Amino acid sequence: MALHLTKSRPPTADLHPEPAPPRGRLLSRIDTRWSPYLFIAPFFVIFAVFGIYPLVYTAWVSMHDWEIAGKGEFVGLANYTALFADADFWNALVNTLGMLVLATVPQLVIALALAALLNQSLRGATFLRMGVLIPIVTSVAAVGIVFSQIYDRDVGMANGLIGLFGIEPIDWRADKWSSWIAISSMVNWRWTGYNAIIYLAAMQSIPRELYEAARIDGAGWLRQFRSITVPMIRPAVIFTLIVSTIAGMQLFTEPLMFGQGAYAISGGSLRQFQTVAMYMFEKAFRDFDYGYGSAVAWMIFLVIMLLTAVNFLITRKRG
Repeated sequence: MALHLTKSRPPTADLHPEPAPPRGRLLSRIDTRWSPYLFIAPFFVIFAVFGIYPLVYTAWVSMHDWEIAGKGEFVGLANYTALFADADFWNALVNTLGMLVLATVPQLVIALALAALLNQSLRGATFLRMGVLIPIVTSVAAVGIVFSQIYDRDVGMANGLIGLFGIEPIDWRADKWSSWIAISSMVNWRWTGYNAIIYLAAMQSIPRELYEAARIDGAGWLRQFRSITVPMIRPAVIFTLIVSTIAGMQLFTEPLMFGQGAYAISGGSLRQFQTVAMYMFEKAFRDFDYGYGSAVAWMIFLVIMLLTAVNFLITRKRG
């Protein structure tokens, strides 16, 4: 009796094709993969229109002899070459950096101390925390007018106070250092509370167990602040330092309101408190030299990028 064995063939893909994914599942995959990009797309579109395009267009204008009558001839880097040899530009840059230091360092130190006090168990803590934000909602023009009166040479409150200690009245607008101090005090008064609230929010996210363990080990309040609070809020400190640097390099309204008369945009008769933003405005919108003004604007951008990178590297290295 013959036994016939037949070799069975394995099933093939043609006989058993894989079913296509349902349409709903395919749409779900597309939605999961691409919807995040669609959600963030409006920001990048707006940033491209109002950020990148003006930046690129300003660079293009800075390479032309561009005046109020319209675009002139292409001059390449001639505006930048003239800018590096411009004594008024370097004077404005020194003024800006000087006021930047006088405004940023005391502002952040006071904000850190104020946030540490507001982080304590105080009566009416919510009212006090809201109170430090009042300077922010105050019109910067009003702040400039009030502080201009405070630092008036003849009837200002600042000279009245120092006169109690036998100090002669100071003409705050006549000298670099006095005008820097006066303008920096406006910036400090306006933005210290804002930075204090940022530090306070960072402090309240620190686990309380760290402080309890430090107290058990015998650490006092100052040691806790130095060894726990400051290292834990380091990202907030870096953020406020970078933002303050950017704002300081764009300082415009406070010194403009501090000046008086025809020399307001020039930062005084000797340009003793003119900032680079004021110098850019003067060249572009008073002298109508848009090419040169655009070159100044691009130098402001480059200096901001340089200072931001330096601040970030220093703070990261120390951390």
